[in-house]
Amino acid sequence: MWRSAGNLVFVLLSAYALMCLYLYFNQSGMLYLPGYGGANKQATPADAGLVYEELQLVTDDALQLHAWYVPARQARGVILFCHGNAGTIADRLATLELLNELGFAVLIFDYRGYGRSDGEPSEQGTYHDAEAAWQYLRARDYAADEIVIMGRSLGAAVAAQLADRHTPAALVLESSFTSVPDVAAQLYPLLPVRLLSRFSYNTLERLPRIQAPLLIVHSRDDEIIPYSHGRRLFQAANEPKQFLPLKGGHNDAIYVSGIDYYRRGLDEFFQRYVDGV
Repeated sequence: MWRSAGNLVFVLLSAYALMCLYLYFNQSGMLYLPGYGGANKQATPADAGLVYEELQLVTDDALQLHAWYVPARQARGVILFCHGNAGTIADRLATLELLNELGFAVLIFDYRGYGRSDGEPSEQGTYHDAEAAWQYLRARDYAADEIVIMGRSLGAAVAAQLADRHTPAALVLESSFTSVPDVAAQLYPLLPVRLLSRFSYNTLERLPRIQAPLLIVHSRDDEIIPYSHGRRLFQAANEPKQFLPLKGGHNDAIYVSGIDYYRRGLDEFFQRYVDGV
């Protein structure tokens, strides 16, 4: 009996150890999902009726990133958009169209290893990629106070890091997490994920240092990144700040809440903190 019990304990401990090893070595494949997404990868802003420029941004470590610049007539400014972890810029045409309707030019780029961009994704790599986008806009004669940095999901963490390095006109974080280890601890409560995590993306740590006006957008029903993450980020941030609550899931909250509601929330924030600055 004791031998059987010992064998069972050994099997359980071995399975636990294998799960830990899997999570440790497969983190990049779980976090970065460039092949995921429902869009036609050949789609361009022209498919949404938008004029655009196709760009190749060059990072400070000499990688080329695929990007689009979408101008706007009598633009209120420009939005540097950092997309989420799944899919490519081809999956974000609806976002480009909405931001263009709000009167903003938009620069959107694919991280390294995504779409037609060089390299393989990594945390530091995504930070370099966002910096390349910022430097492109500055070289295009946009002043820092004309640039809004906006990020969604994983892209919100990238956007926050960029806003910690520079001072944009404003920062918009959608469906953002406090940090990768915090999310992992909720998904895998029985595993030592904080010890295993090779990624940080610690937005909670950065927000108290950021001085730009902040809008946090988060759904009460988000099944991937709980609403509590958005509230903790809001509480940690400096004034001025606003919170736009949504309803619906992580990937459909904008539509469940209503496009007009979402658009109005963004517009009111931009009117208060970006227009006329």
